[in-house]
Amino acid sequence: MNTFNKKSLFVALASLGALSVTGTADAVYVNPDGTGQVLLYPYYTVRNKVAGVAPFNSLLSVINSTVSAKIVKVRFLEGKNSREVLDFNLYLSAKDVWTTAIIPVGDGAGIITSDNSCTTPAVGRTVATATPFVNFAYSGDPAGGSLDRTTEGYVEIIEMGTLNKGSTTEGYITHSGGVPADCSSINSTESSRDITFPTGGLFGGITLVNVLAGEDYTEDATALEQFRTDSFWAIPGSILPDLTLADPRWTVFTSAVGGGAVSGTTVLGIDSVSAVLMHHNVLNEFVLDAPTLSQTSWVVTFPTKRYYYNPAAGQLCGTSQVPCNQVQSLFQRNFVATGACDDVGVVVWSREEQTAKTPGGFSPPPPSGATPALCWEANVVTFNSKNIFGSVNTSNVNTAYTNGWMDLDLLGGLTNGRHKLPTANGTFTGLPVIGFAAQTFNNGTLADATTGKLIQSQYGGNFVHKYTPGL
Repeated sequence: MNTFNKKSLFVALASLGALSVTGTADAVYVNPDGTGQVLLYPYYTVRNKVAGVAPFNSLLSVINSTVSAKIVKVRFLEGKNSREVLDFNLYLSAKDVWTTAIIPVGDGAGIITSDNSCTTPAVGRTVATATPFVNFAYSGDPAGGSLDRTTEGYVEIIEMGTLNKGSTTEGYITHSGGVPADCSSINSTESSRDITFPTGGLFGGITLVNVLAGEDYTEDATALEQFRTDSFWAIPGSILPDLTLADPRWTVFTSAVGGGAVSGTTVLGIDSVSAVLMHHNVLNEFVLDAPTLSQTSWVVTFPTKRYYYNPAAGQLCGTSQVPCNQVQSLFQRNFVATGACDDVGVVVWSREEQTAKTPGGFSPPPPSGATPALCWEANVVTFNSKNIFGSVNTSNVNTAYTNGWMDLDLLGGLTNGRHKLPTANGTFTGLPVIGFAAQTFNNGTLADATTGKLIQSQYGGNFVHKYTPGL
């Protein structure tokens, strides 16, 4: 049985709210209101829905809802091994919005923006001058170094701090008539001097749009609040800050179970982030109706996985800033050419309470005695091999049910200490996960009854995952 410090959910949230007003904090938490210091976007893609045609574009936005200017790190990570493919510093003035489009660029992906907010370095503004994603961080890893890996993944945005009122850098980035005063004069010396503690208030999302297929899926970013109590400036070109720098190392996980909240003290900053994202089960629906050619795909992303490869196999986990936990490792295996696979449990139900006598699993079936597994950092789970996003980071579920729901058990029956995160106050179980389910409905090409004109009748929708807590 897990043991935690428990307190009234009302008291826990009230105390967090009070702390956010003062600019100090004592716990990382997922903000149910959707704003925070850190934003985690579960998935981007520019892959083709149909081979050679119908590519996706991913349209990202981040909003500064506060009256203070901010400096944030924007980071794009490919989906196989969470290797960084692009990052830069973004300067958001008070109440500012920044947008970008992730598009196909050559053999990979890249970004363009028509937004005027300052970035260092500058981001390309046309398709011809798009800023490309790069493969430098993974060119030698076991899954191969092709630029194709950059075509799907996920995004982190981390607030480094707010700018002092009246500071030089704030003056450069503040808009007048919709245009910043002087982006070209921003420099690291002044920025590091002008920055103070982060205050949160960021929110955003991504639209996955496929014009030729007539589909559009939206996803909100998961927001982490109270990530840091102090500023942590990093120059453009630095891979920092990252999720390992959470401080203080104490988390609050709120749950309706028992009407309370649980807290845990962690040794490493990355453990604090993982703890608040821990879930035992992922629950959602699927629809596979034949008359509407319906399809369903789930996005299941593990945004801290790269820091937890199994040290028992002789590979250091984390980064130089994060030493390995040599006793236990949250994730199960090291990264190889076929991924870093984590065993999971899969049970599929129809809408009429039916389930297979032997719970279904991923296909093709694993070797005798093996169990279903999720092997990538940003996974797409397909149903009956219907792949909405054209992803190559897939696991498939075969089912005879036309529609229903699935229970994805992230503990996976493991008893060897994996898929468990011990803290000084108790143990979280499952895995840190974010994501959503996408469904598509295709009525083909219909004729307008009045004009006789042909109308494409294809639609897409998305549903956030539901979870059981990792307590």
